Amino acid sequence: MIKRILVVLDPDGDTPIATEAAIRIAKRHDAELTCLALVDKDAILADSSGSGIGGYAYAERLRNSLTEEVKAKAHELLRTFVAKVDDAGVRHSGDRVSEDGLFTSLVTAMRTNDLMITGRESHFYYHDPEQLSNAIAKVIEHGAAASLIVGQEIPMVKRVSIAYDGSTPAARTLQKFVHLVPYGTEIEVELIHVRGESKEDRLESDKLLHAAKRYLEAYSFESIQTVGLKGGKPAQRILEHASSKSTDLLVTGAYAKRGLKRLVFGSSATRFLEQATVPLFLCR
Repeated sequence: MIKRILVVLDPDGDTPIATEAAIRIAKRHDAELTCLALVDKDAILADSSGSGIGGYAYAERLRNSLTEEVKAKAHELLRTFVAKVDDAGVRHSGDRVSEDGLFTSLVTAMRTNDLMITGRESHFYYHDPEQLSNAIAKVIEHGAAASLIVGQEIPMVKRVSIAYDGSTPAARTLQKFVHLVPYGTEIEVELIHVRGESKEDRLESDKLLHAAKRYLEAYSFESIQTVGLKGGKPAQRILEHASSKSTDLLVTGAYAKRGLKRLVFGSSATRFLEQATVPLFLCR
């Protein structure tokens, strides 16, 4: 069940897609939206540093100028969001521009929301929209809520691939998706496990996938397939499989191979965000 959705605003082209995706999910669940536009003071400070008496004075003037410019853009994004959500007839509250720092703002807001929705390409420095931020992967790792990452098209989700390896983080992600059920239970679900090539690996994989399937069935999911992928690097195998099977949404949190647990966050999360050709449902 979803009751509160956090929408992150930035000036790139997928922010309107994230807003529309949030509106559609909110209507399905009668949920409330909250938007957060960010003023990244750390980026402004880095871009306006100076040295020497004259340099410091110039840096201060530049910093003040950039801050006001970024604030103005953030408030513009906020007004656009409010107008679109009001027009859609969806409830919203707590919409604001935050100057508390990108990471702190998002992680704090996620504590009181069920789902965060944002675009895949994060451009939180409005003064320079081409300057990418890699903060989303870090936020997902530390945030309490699940995250839906969209691209340049509104997700029309009918088929979902869920990466599952039986680890606690993977199970937590599966449970989060099932409890939130953002797209209902009528969707097709494919459970994926990247396994070794031995008979023992296959048997263990089948056991894990069967248990996960039974869990989904308990929550009224009916169209469920299980797939064991042989060998290779889990992240790459999952991405390849999802893109080749017309998956509408990839659900993944963490994975393990041969007993060595590896989070899909950090560099791997950045890889998923950069290389996935489908929307992502991510959870720590």
